[in-house]
Amino acid sequence: MKKSLLAAATALGLVFAGGAMAEGALSYNIAVTNDYVWRGVSQSGRNEAVQGGIDYTNEIFYAGVWASNVDFGDDETDLEVDVYAGVKPTYKDFSFDFGGIYYGYPNQPEDTNLSFGELKAAVSHPIGAGAIGAAAYYSMDFGGAGKSLYSELNASYPITEKLSVSGAMGKQYIEDGSDYTAWNLGAGYALTEAFSVDVRYWDTGDHDLGSNYKDRVAVTLKAAF
Repeated sequence: MKKSLLAAATALGLVFAGGAMAEGALSYNIAVTNDYVWRGVSQSGRNEAVQGGIDYTNEIFYAGVWASNVDFGDDETDLEVDVYAGVKPTYKDFSFDFGGIYYGYPNQPEDTNLSFGELKAAVSHPIGAGAIGAAAYYSMDFGGAGKSLYSELNASYPITEKLSVSGAMGKQYIEDGSDYTAWNLGAGYALTEAFSVDVRYWDTGDHDLGSNYKDRVAVTLKAAF
């Protein structure tokens, strides 16, 4: 897996090497977590993960690459590399996000089709000091399971200058019938200008789908610069 992570890191640099010369801004992030949870489901076999990414922004346009180790129990798939791009326009007090995401698994077994793409549409609106939002993600082929739609409602609120709370509830519809609900509630704290920690409770309404769908608390330490 170390070689895979090194290859991903090299790819990140090559993709954005030219972007650094263009008008716009580059930012970087790296994180460690005790469990990589995505839409309520552990992607790392309920084990630790190391993650990192590079983002490019230019006015309302953004693009990025992000990578993490994963564990799907097949002894081969150990890396996820996401590539995404979109625009974030605003209208009055509403902020929008329209874009696309590709989830790639370069080491997936030859007889599987785990990689897939999604289209994203999201909106948020301030409520007092906090914000509420909604998002939808659509895929023509959700990792070989057919068409899918994930819809979510979310909210966040700052308690202090450094402490904030947030949560979300979503529903994952999948054409093959393996639908499930997911929710999370947690708090983020800014340790410094660059370092932050997030403690979040995750759960789904479908524990019978496997141990990765059961509740857990994920603690993530992130550095952004």
